[in-house]
Amino acid sequence: MVNEGLTVYGIDASPSMIQGFRQNFPNIPVACEAAEDSSFFNRQFDAIIAWGLLFLLPVETQEIVLQKMANALYAGGKLLFTAPARKMKWEDAITEIESISLGAERYKDLLVASGLSLIEEFEDEGENHYYHAVKVGRPLI
Repeated sequence: MVNEGLTVYGIDASPSMIQGFRQNFPNIPVACEAAEDSSFFNRQFDAIIAWGLLFLLPVETQEIVLQKMANALYAGGKLLFTAPARKMKWEDAITEIESISLGAERYKDLLVASGLSLIEEFEDEGENHYYHAVKVGRPLI
């Protein structure tokens, strides 16, 4: 994304992830903070990617973060996030904390309630399930 000339921002609650990000991308704004408390949501974006994030959060926090991401998108802006399609709980292999997937139907309901429209769902070769949505409304441009 950086090589394509896009303006990129990063958020992670893990200091070690932030350190690695800063080593690789020293000129990119990044914040070590919980997603639900991020000051980046006071900005507007053309697109937001949340890969491997939502299911690490408690149910109520997932709902809050989805709404905040939707609010931070320009009309016509895109959201891409990962979460299993199946409603389930498990211990995350990396963080060793309980992970919770709300399931595809609940995520779709939350997208609609947040003013987003699902464009597509798909899985990659690593079996990560993606939700690709767009903010409803006319773009400002």
